[in-house]
Amino acid sequence: MKNRNIVYSTDQGRLCPDCEQPTSECQCHKTEIVGDGNVKIALETKGRKGKGVTTVKGLPLTESQLKTLAKKLKAQCGTGGSVKDGQIEIQGDNRQKLKTLLEKEGYSSKFVGG
Repeated sequence: MKNRNIVYSTDQGRLCPDCEQPTSECQCHKTEIVGDGNVKIALETKGRKGKGVTTVKGLPLTESQLKTLAKKLKAQCGTGGSVKDGQIEIQGDNRQKLKTLLEKEGYSSKFVGG
């Protein structure tokens, strides 16, 4: 890390505070592991107008690995979804299916919530 605290450059736009590369080319945040290894599967409906979304939190993966796994899980469930704030969101109530798919990938998980 350099001692300069540049966060914006007129040449490159926004810069990462750690590696001082443009945020689109930053490599330091893409290699950090997001989760803690305590994988939790939950069904959330709050703030979603009654629609259920299955969330998977705590996977010990980097951001790019999370996106790859999310793409695989969405294809297996046949629904849409996304990766937000280090968690995978799959549309609908797919808790049991996700648990078996994650076990095939080698992650032990547990259900949380009601």
